[in-house]
Amino acid sequence: MSDGPPTLGVEEEFLLVNPRTGHASPCAEQVLARHRHHGPLPGGVRVHRELRLTQIEAATGVCTTAQELRHQLTAARRVLAGAAAAEDCALLATGTPIGPGPATPPPAATGRYADIDAAYGAVVADYEACGCHVHVGVADPDTAVAVVNHLGRWLPTLLALSANAPFDHGRDTGYHSWRMVLQSRFPGSGVAPYLRNHAEHRRAIDTLVDCGALVDPDQTFWLARPSGKFPTVELRVADTALTVDHAVLQALLSRALVHQALADLSRGREATPLSSQVCAAAVWAAARHGLTGLLVDALEETRRPAWSLVEALLEHVRTALEESGDLTEVQALVAALHADGTGSVQQRAVAGRGTAAAVRWLTARTVPAGHGTRLTG
Repeated sequence: MSDGPPTLGVEEEFLLVNPRTGHASPCAEQVLARHRHHGPLPGGVRVHRELRLTQIEAATGVCTTAQELRHQLTAARRVLAGAAAAEDCALLATGTPIGPGPATPPPAATGRYADIDAAYGAVVADYEACGCHVHVGVADPDTAVAVVNHLGRWLPTLLALSANAPFDHGRDTGYHSWRMVLQSRFPGSGVAPYLRNHAEHRRAIDTLVDCGALVDPDQTFWLARPSGKFPTVELRVADTALTVDHAVLQALLSRALVHQALADLSRGREATPLSSQVCAAAVWAAARHGLTGLLVDALEETRRPAWSLVEALLEHVRTALEESGDLTEVQALVAALHADGTGSVQQRAVAGRGTAAAVRWLTARTVPAGHGTRLTG
């Protein structure tokens, strides 16, 4: 394989809600203003607002080990949860709102967010979907495009593993990732087309901008792409992780897939182009069923039990996980997920207790137990 595992970083989006009613609460600016009073963040960790003021995002720095990543994810969640609580808000790690929308209309968007609202209208008006984005270091832009080609088959499986969005403003949708259904309404969403190099990638993006489908070249809805800001491949397929463990699992599997792709490319093995229609079916099946039913293998163009595709994914990246020293941890995290269920399964199990109880449960799952929400160093 290559000289060593690539670096990685994670961006996590969260919802802010009233802890008693579950109404989405547009308090992101207040939480950001006070987060420094709730403990220092590790070097490189950043927090900022998202599309809606009912959302907030934490981004880790560049990490090399699972332990480093776990520490940064945990610290960010604790700090933001503490700041949110001080503003009478709850920080929730869920892909879509478990409770109703804002009790009062949120403020109008400004700047680039206003441009997005103007471009997409009602499609984005109630969009409060939260994702977990994983960046994996790939220094060469042409290689990054080739790596993205290799990821297409496995992106639906990553989505199914991450499924944590069964509700739509309090309504059980019957899906495991309603966030992905919402995202699929945007033009150019889903698995990226097969592209031969970075120049072709840029032309594809520029064409979508020229056609009015994208606001600017920094905005794409593909589930994996070369980052426009960092020397990375960015995987954008996962729902926001219910727990730090789920986020770490998603990150380690994403890194292993990129690591394996780099190894394959070094041996001259290019990816097999996939049918765009079958890829769309595979993404839909993962959103619909999570890990509870049949998924679509976009390479074989057939349906398979979800856990057989998880096993195929683990076998595909086994060498990469061994080289990074992550195999044992990933196996343990997958076993726990198999026993406990994805975030969507767990959310449904508690939803019958009422919105307030579900919000309390989600709040507790979002922030790791044992150390409170205030960091001292």
